[in-house]
Amino acid sequence: MVAVDAGFPRSPRGALKLGRMLVAFVAFVCFVASKAHEAYTALAIMEVIIPLLFFLLYLLKLDKKITKLFWPLADIFNSVISAVFLLIVCLCAVIIKTNEVTLAGGISISGPRERNGSAK
Repeated sequence: MVAVDAGFPRSPRGALKLGRMLVAFVAFVCFVASKAHEAYTALAIMEVIIPLLFFLLYLLKLDKKITKLFWPLADIFNSVISAVFLLIVCLCAVIIKTNEVTLAGGISISGPRERNGSAK
């Protein structure tokens, strides 16, 4: 039987992973609704699946059983690479602006912005 860490979803790390998946899912829905380029959609769905796998890894305490890899370092490496990819995609989506829903997907990834594009 696999042990479950019931407190992980309520921990800051678990809540951050859930929030990251939610924001990526919103961006995915916006990109699909706008019929945006497939690269935007693929990256957004990848940003839902990979944090979900890390979430399940920590929730099921598999990081304690699979000790060949230093999981916190893998998680940090994934976060840095994801941040760079999402920054590139959000900039492309906001600059190109094929339609308003693609713009909404790019903005949901990058964070709140004013109408003229400057940060609040």
